[in-house]
Parts: sequence; C-alpha cells; structure tokens
Amino acid sequence: MNLFRRSLPILAVATLAFAVGAIAQQTPPKPTPNVPAPVAVPTPVPPPPDVDAKSWVLMDYATGQILASKDPDVRVVPASITKVMTDYVVSAEIASGKIHLTDQVMISEHAWRAGGAGTDGSTSFLKLNSQVDLKDLLYGMIIQSGNDSAIALAEHTAGSEDTFANLMNAYAKQLGMVNSHFVNASGYPADNHFTTAHDVAILTRALIHDYPDDYAISAIKEFEWNGIKQGNRNTLLWRDPTVDGVKTGHTAEAGFCLDASAKRGDQRMIAIVMGSSSEKARADSAIALLNYGFRFFETHKLYEASKALTSPRLWKGEDNQLPLGVAEDVLVTVKTGDYDKLKATMDIPSTLIAPYKKGQQVGTLHVTEDGQPIEDVPLIALNDAPQGGFFKRLWDSILLWFHGSGKK
Repeated sequence: MNLFRRSLPILAVATLAFAVGAIAQQTPPKPTPNVPAPVAVPTPVPPPPDVDAKSWVLMDYATGQILASKDPDVRVVPASITKVMTDYVVSAEIASGKIHLTDQVMISEHAWRAGGAGTDGSTSFLKLNSQVDLKDLLYGMIIQSGNDSAIALAEHTAGSEDTFANLMNAYAKQLGMVNSHFVNASGYPADNHFTTAHDVAILTRALIHDYPDDYAISAIKEFEWNGIKQGNRNTLLWRDPTVDGVKTGHTAEAGFCLDASAKRGDQRMIAIVMGSSSEKARADSAIALLNYGFRFFETHKLYEASKALTSPRLWKGEDNQLPLGVAEDVLVTVKTGDYDKLKATMDIPSTLIAPYKKGQQVGTLHVTEDGQPIEDVPLIALNDAPQGGFFKRLWDSILLWFHGSGKK
C-alpha cells in the first residue's frame, strides 16, 4: 500500500490566539541603552527524586504515560494493594447488575478468621455468621483495609475466594496488566501472588476512570461501623488536600507500599511506591513523586475527537472527499517547556476508494517528541462514505487511469 505523510500544525490556531492575547495584555519595557534584552531560558527539568522503594512509577492520569519509574515491571508482592484489584472487580460486578450495594452478605468462618489473622492485622471486626450490607463491606475494605471485608466481598461476588481470584485475573488481563497474578482477595501472602508497580498504575487509572463514585471512597479519612471507628491508613490524605486515594499495603516480604493519586487543577497524577522501608518513607516517596509530576510536566490536547484533521480525495464515492479524524481527544504529556518539540504526521493510503464506514480506520496519526515516537492514533472515517452511482464510478475509474494509479 502506497503511503504519503502529511505534517500537521499542533494547535496552531490556539497558539496564535495565545500569542495575540499575550501581546494585547502586556506592554514590553523600553530597552535600556547598551544593555542586551533578556533571553527566555527554557525551564530545566531535573531528574526524578531519589525514592526509597524497590520499584516505583509516576503516571500521568490523562494520557497513561509513564513519566518516571524504577524497575516498573519487576514482579513484587502487593500486600493489601491487592484490594485495589478486589475493589475494581466488585465495582465492575455492581455496574453489571450482578451484585448490589444493598445486598446482605453472610460472613463466613473463612472471612471471620481473616479478620484476626490478616497480613497486617487489618480488620473490619466482622462477626461470624452475621449479615452485613455490601456497601459497608466495601467501605471497610477500602478505608480500613479490612481483610475480612475483602474475603466476604469475594465470596459474595463469586461464590468462593478461589473463584473470585480467577475473576480478578480475568479483569487484570482485560486491563492489560500483563505481569500480575492473584490468588486471593486480601493480599495475604501466598505463592504465585504478584504484581508490578506499572500494573498497579494501570489498574488505578482504570478504577478512577471507570468507577469514579467508588474511587471517591478512598478519600474518606475514617469510617465507623458497629460502633468501631477506624481511620484511613493513607496518611497523605492529611498531609496534602489534593490527594484523594488510593491504598496502602504492608507485609514483611512486601515492605511498605502505597498507591497514591492527587488532582491539582485539571491535572491528575498517580504514584505507585512498592517496597519502601517504613510507613513514613512510603508517604514521603509518593508525595515527592506527585510533586515532581505536577511541577515539571504538562498535558496538552493536540486534537479534538470527531473533528476533521484532513479530507483527502475519495474516488468512486458519492462525495469526492473523505473527512478523517480521531475517535477520542489526543492528549500528550511532556516536560514543561517541551511543547515545541512535538510533531504530528499522518500516514494515509495514497488512493482512497469508496466505500468506507463511519469509524473505520483509514490511516494513522503519529505523534513524536524531538523525533522520538510518543503515540500512534488511528485515523478514522468521520462519516459513512458509500459508493457513487454507475457513471460516477466509471468516470473516476477513467480519472484514476490517467492519474497512473493502475486501479480500475
């Protein structure tokens, strides 16, 4: 297939509008004789902070780009970070109508015993053979990190914790968590139970996007149930008002882990810290990564969904042009000051012959930064493009022959 490449100006109109606005609002100072005018120096971006952790990841939520990391795909023991996966599965099953927040959940002996023998002693103090609202169990697992709540939710959702673990792995595969495997719902130490910092970031982004109401529970600082009040183990909720989640974890093997997210203005960052040396170290490490992301990176919307980026010639169709665009907004996160290093090109077949269906991929939009690939996005037909009538097709066949395409 013959391809041609077209360069696209990125937000040229918006950039021009910004420049005009800036000139209109600012009056440059009069030059001083014999003193050169100041030259704008790009803001330097330092390396990421030195983080106390075996592995860690800083991800931009809007784009899913990894901004900085250390051993992001090394398998680690997740401890109670596992409950983020449990939370996602339960939320997905609620959304599908298979279980409900108002369900009464029976507390089995297996779940009850886990409350006293959990990996870090975390419990919701559930009573054997009692019935508890599913919503209360969800709060108890997310806020208090109750192992008993996690197992009770798993058993109610799938019939047994083993079957629920299979469900966890199925959802993990759908999300693209290629280096994770779960064998229980609580994070209790077990063979072949592992994940990675990268996979936890993928999971966290999906939870925030897919189930925002459920995610909001992780910002609650304390929860009282059955007369017992317990606080959220994520100390960053008290240190930084922009932090609104997500989950802590700790065992002797896993070390101290923290899945943290914060939103400042329109920008959200996700920081995953696995295997820190102490509770304070994991919190300090996570907040340092979040601060680094907000300070030294910026996200830009390059192209808007469903707006024509180009309208190449269409042959043998009712129309002579085929508007092409992207299905979703194209967002890119770059270091502060590196926006001018972005470039976009389009790969489109040199000859487009009807018919095309709306949404059908026709080409690819390539985004690079300083010559390095950043993102490839499908270019799709924005409208249906049916074939033209007999004489239109015949005429275009003649024209194509003269154009040397060789297609009749």
